[in-house]
Amino acid sequence: MDEEGQGQTCQLLDLPWEDVLVPHILSYLPLQHIVRLQRVSKHFHSLVQVYLANCRTFNFSVIGPSIPKEAFHAMLKDNKVLQNLSLQNCSDWVTDKELLPVIGQNQHLQRVDMSSCASLTRHSLVAVSLSCMHLQHLGLAHCEWVDCLSLRSLADHCGGLRSIDLTACRQLKDDAICYLAKKCCELKSLSLAVNANITDESVEEVAKNCRGLEQLDLTGCLRVRNQSIRTVAEYCPKLQSLRVNHCHNVTESSLDPLRKRNVLIDVEPPLPRALVLLQDMLGFAPFINLQI
Repeated sequence: MDEEGQGQTCQLLDLPWEDVLVPHILSYLPLQHIVRLQRVSKHFHSLVQVYLANCRTFNFSVIGPSIPKEAFHAMLKDNKVLQNLSLQNCSDWVTDKELLPVIGQNQHLQRVDMSSCASLTRHSLVAVSLSCMHLQHLGLAHCEWVDCLSLRSLADHCGGLRSIDLTACRQLKDDAICYLAKKCCELKSLSLAVNANITDESVEEVAKNCRGLEQLDLTGCLRVRNQSIRTVAEYCPKLQSLRVNHCHNVTESSLDPLRKRNVLIDVEPPLPRALVLLQDMLGFAPFINLQI
């Protein structure tokens, strides 16, 4: 080092914030570390605020249970470029009051996960549908506040939806699911699991309108029968995964054609009757070449 360069040191905060520190350093840190970093000094606090205002992904699933709602507001109050927002594990504190302002100022959101956020209401889903025209992925598992009207609003305004998880959204009935299927024809992944109101009518409408469907979860849909599974097999050539565990009216007669297409099914095929009888007699299942 020459004499002119001696004694000169480069501090971390001397690097360009928006061109270097934010995209190449802070973006690789876990969110909980970002929160702690802003307590180091006023300069670091300002740096973190720049990062938070330009962050496109917020995942609160790790720090959700421990973050105060005031901190949530402080972190997102200046952000208008969010694309991905996950609120899993935030059920203890997140309500419409905290979420609605964030949704209202972020019209570029593509992925929102509100799974298990029990304190939200249908107003949050309506806000998402009205503000997030580019929404592609939505998680609403175990959100029992989701009703038919709010789902219809989503279908009317978010026709480009690619995946939606409606597990245990028990207010929903066939009419709402059929409406969703007609409006959101690009769906590739759909979960209707743990909903006793869902019947063959919903499944058939999904199959006929969403022919690019790749994943379908019907776990615990007790009123679904073989008829609709056959319709899925007929209209959904791209199907990769089907979950029908605890669907007691779905039998191998409708599942076998899908197995032959190598669709992943969560229910094991039944053993051939002769092998079952032999297993009962011997107490174990010997290796038998069934192709002989």
